Amino acid sequence: MRVDVLGAGIVGLTVAEELGRRGYDVAVVDRDPASGASYAAAGMLSPGAEVWHGEEEILRLGLASLALWPALAERLGVALRRTGTLLVGYDGGDLQQVERQVALLGRHGHEARLLGRAGVRATEPALARVAGGALLPDEASVDPRAVCAALLDRVALREVPRPDAAVTVVATGAGLPAPWTGLVSGVRGEVLRLRSDDPPRRTVRGWVGGEAVYLVPRGDGRVVLGATSEAHSAPPVLTGGGALRLLASARALWPALDRAELVEGTARDRPATADGLPLIGPSGVAGVVLAAGHYRHGVLLAPLTARLVADHLETGHVDPAVDPRRTTEGAR
Repeated sequence: MRVDVLGAGIVGLTVAEELGRRGYDVAVVDRDPASGASYAAAGMLSPGAEVWHGEEEILRLGLASLALWPALAERLGVALRRTGTLLVGYDGGDLQQVERQVALLGRHGHEARLLGRAGVRATEPALARVAGGALLPDEASVDPRAVCAALLDRVALREVPRPDAAVTVVATGAGLPAPWTGLVSGVRGEVLRLRSDDPPRRTVRGWVGGEAVYLVPRGDGRVVLGATSEAHSAPPVLTGGGALRLLASARALWPALDRAELVEGTARDRPATADGLPLIGPSGVAGVVLAAGHYRHGVLLAPLTARLVADHLETGHVDPAVDPRRTTEGAR
């Protein structure tokens, strides 16, 4: 079967790679590949750190996709950093956020170990003195830019769709074509990249005065800072306020930031749905499948999305939690 995948972000490219492995004739259609949300993404593979009350399906999906990442990373020849996630609270109020996260995960049988101040410092010596934290040892991270580069070496890329494609997979991030445009909205995320002689050893996600921030080490001293989130209708741009919030929160947790070189600032739209769950499966239009609406989980869910799309084309199976028909009936 000939399949066109619209969108060369990490989701579309991973879908194309999976379909190609299963023998489909696949082309990815994108005039500016790997330049959207995947370009800005920090690459956290953190289902436990991301989940919150009312989002338990994301934990199930994220854990299933995390289990697929080692094989994908090995196929692509990219590094998978498997050192876990450290959650930290800067003061007592922030620590309550960590404790609530750990309690939520415990109710779902997901491992998270609470740590006092000494335990946090032993786990991550470069951090400032904080009230406490928790370690999620099974989580990981990956460099989405490296993943996309490896995938682009393995798929056929086109600027326009093929007229004889039997199936089109729509994976165009925050900008879906009609009639699905209204199913996804852009939520701006701002990200800074730095280079440090004393980077954290593992992903650190923290709260500082109620402000969320994450630090993701890349190797070679590179660190990605992020966590801003703003719904808006204008093009995504890096703002002074966003950068200042990131730097202030990160500096409180990571004093070595003062000596770090600021390398890059980026802003992109995350593709959000009304219920926070992605759209993976039949679009309501014959021959069109959606792989969209992943919000802040695109990197984590890419291999599971690829498997779900391929399984749907082969067997008709759809995971009910992400079935686009829950929303597309009203969009047509």
